[in-house]
Amino acid sequence: MFQSLTDKFDGIFSKLRNKGVLSEADIDEALKEIRVALLEADVNISVVRSLRDRIKERALGEEVHKALNPAQQVVKIVNEELTESLGGETIKITYNSKPPTVVMMAGLQGSGKTTTSGKLAKWFKSQGRNPLLVGADLQRPAAVEQLRTLGRQVDVPVFSEATDPVQVAAAAIEEAKATGRDVVIVDTAGRLAIDEELMEQIRQISNAVSPDYTFLVVDAMTGQDAVTVAEAFNEKLSLDGVILTKLDGDARGGAALSVKEVVGKPIAFAGTGEKLDEFELFHPDRMASRILGMGDVLTLIEKAEETFDQDEAEEAAQALMEGRFTLDDFLDQLQQLKKMGPLGGLVKMLPGLPKEMRDVEVEDGQLAQVEAMIRSMTLAERAEPQVIDASRRTRIAKGSGTNANQVTMLIQQFSEMQKMMKRMGGLGTKKAKKNRKNKKKGGGGGRVTAKKSSGRVTEKGSKKVKAPLMLPGLDRMDGSDLDALAEQLDEMT
Repeated sequence: MFQSLTDKFDGIFSKLRNKGVLSEADIDEALKEIRVALLEADVNISVVRSLRDRIKERALGEEVHKALNPAQQVVKIVNEELTESLGGETIKITYNSKPPTVVMMAGLQGSGKTTTSGKLAKWFKSQGRNPLLVGADLQRPAAVEQLRTLGRQVDVPVFSEATDPVQVAAAAIEEAKATGRDVVIVDTAGRLAIDEELMEQIRQISNAVSPDYTFLVVDAMTGQDAVTVAEAFNEKLSLDGVILTKLDGDARGGAALSVKEVVGKPIAFAGTGEKLDEFELFHPDRMASRILGMGDVLTLIEKAEETFDQDEAEEAAQALMEGRFTLDDFLDQLQQLKKMGPLGGLVKMLPGLPKEMRDVEVEDGQLAQVEAMIRSMTLAERAEPQVIDASRRTRIAKGSGTNANQVTMLIQQFSEMQKMMKRMGGLGTKKAKKNRKNKKKGGGGGRVTAKKSSGRVTEKGSKKVKAPLMLPGLDRMDGSDLDALAEQLDEMT
């Protein structure tokens, strides 16, 4: 969603970094470009003015002039102010001391409210809660049935009756108390546009269940209209937060950057895809970091922790560093990686990537081809790829719908990666020996600890080097590229 804005910020900051010493004119020019970039991203004009003024006040003060690196300090200020515009802090969900905690979902028809209710139920389950979904949308045909389908998928019961929405919502609270459900999610009806009948029905449901949280679901693809809808609902309902859907779309992102400052309510959650697990708490600081092209390591780590089995990951890392990693092991890692979400989104979370790599279109089909090639090999070939000759390559290519050149490239890349990782694994052993020798001589070498659990070698007071996953882009690297990378790792350690 924010790709265009990220590219523009990248260009602006590159100019600043090239100057070294910043004059007031340099900062003014950068602020003009930032203003244009935000307006082109469909950010509300009042938000653009407020953000620009805050950045200017800090950038022209002593905060930048006394900094050792003025350009980096300006980037830091933009990051902090962008975080503030996005909401400042992540919402903290607190639970009613007398269960159930009631969450009411509101929104226009087509915003993804019912699907989001199912996603939210799954999220509450991941927090150790026992949610109950309530089908109070009795006007849209099959709305309750859609909710029941979602409920089955996330293993959460759905309560509804063929009466009226207010009675259904009230009865659901009693049902939750009777069945030990500590969170109730009420899916209300929507309209194609805001009208008094819609607002009156939601008000009556709100009065009947006294929700702890009222969330408005808005489609991020609607741009500034999403902010207008949020303002109208907030006047009538006093919202607790906004849930943005389709944050993975190709809209310009103005709604996400505008809703907090205009409406005064935080973005609580974000839908990042169509699948039920593509839903997460909205972290303003992480989103600001992504917009500025700085990656999002924390979210990447969280996704990995949720997906990868710790024992298996540790064993794979150790095998990788010792040169025992086979194509079968790699296939297992691919399966885990696919569970983390679309590959293009994962790559963009990596910090420090140059613009050229961030802009590369990474398709999940690339992984599917690699997977098909490995599955077309025998177990012996996966364990010892060097036995694959021309006739075997032809057979594997036919079985995987690829060509012999692609099979050759995969084998070569895997072989180079094995060599590089074995070399990295040896670095720790050499350094440990060197430090032991220094210690015997009375030298002050740092203590080195080889950690089997993470497959890495850590020297006290130095950087940590961890075995990377094979990521897209490896097909653009030849043997000399990998050798150069290994040399860089030599220097780091």
